[in-house]
Amino acid sequence: MTDSVNQQTAEANAAPVSRFNRFDNPWFNPKLLWGVGILLVIILGGIIGRMVWDTDLVFTGSTPLKLPPLGFENLRRQEGVAEFPLGTDGAGRDMLAMLIIGTPNTLMIGAIASIIGMSLGIFLGFSAGFVGGRVDDTIRVLSDVMITIPPLLILVVFQSAFGDVSLVMMAFLIAGFMWQSPTRLIRAQVLSMKRSGYVQMAQLSGASTFHIMFKEMLPNLIPYLFGSFIANVTTAIVTAVGLEVLGLGPQRIPTLGRVIYDAINSGALIQNLWWWWGLPTMLLATMFIALLLINLGLDEVSNPRLRKI
Repeated sequence: MTDSVNQQTAEANAAPVSRFNRFDNPWFNPKLLWGVGILLVIILGGIIGRMVWDTDLVFTGSTPLKLPPLGFENLRRQEGVAEFPLGTDGAGRDMLAMLIIGTPNTLMIGAIASIIGMSLGIFLGFSAGFVGGRVDDTIRVLSDVMITIPPLLILVVFQSAFGDVSLVMMAFLIAGFMWQSPTRLIRAQVLSMKRSGYVQMAQLSGASTFHIMFKEMLPNLIPYLFGSFIANVTTAIVTAVGLEVLGLGPQRIPTLGRVIYDAINSGALIQNLWWWWGLPTMLLATMFIALLLINLGLDEVSNPRLRKI
């Protein structure tokens, strides 16, 4: 009996372990890798597309009107041509060129707004959690009040007042509503971390508050910060597209939301010009799926309980 148990134990120890089912490195998370891969393909498509495709076709009247994508027909029985593989819109603009130019612009709005919001959130979150007292009370109440305000409604008023805005200006306006969530997240993490032994040792050794916050504590928050950043990018893109679909975004700069607005405003749904609004919508959905996968992967990286070993 003992020999049989020993033999089974030896066979189990000798059996090869599949490295693909183990998180030897938590950053090699399948969801994270898939999300990053999809997002990189979208970004590289915008970068390489500018080099290999004529982006001057985004100007009005540069192509025939309402041509369908290659392999399809429109209501006038016109077939798509290889010269315009994704078709053209009702203003004589090439859809492929519009997507090549509009996708990076949409991502840029989300990234800039998230970077500004995260930077403000890191500063306020650390100040509230580490300093405490009246500083904590003021920041906490301010973030609680701001998080209850519907941002889209306020942004509609601001955008209407400013009129035609640039991409950067639009990102700054959206960033004003992107700092509450990271502030609350970082504050909660800092409150739990400042009782840790290494923080107390740093305080006893005479380290400055700046050193403790940004040299000792901040590196341990990197997975949480990345996750919050991705969530903010998604929220900023949704907000920007919502404003653009209402006609309140940049007027002369192609973005995915602006393409959808032009399609709706020109009656593309009634005329069955599905590629005019369908292609940017599909691209936005793919972008959101990639960001969701990245966020889920980062959650698993920062929370070992979510990892499947």
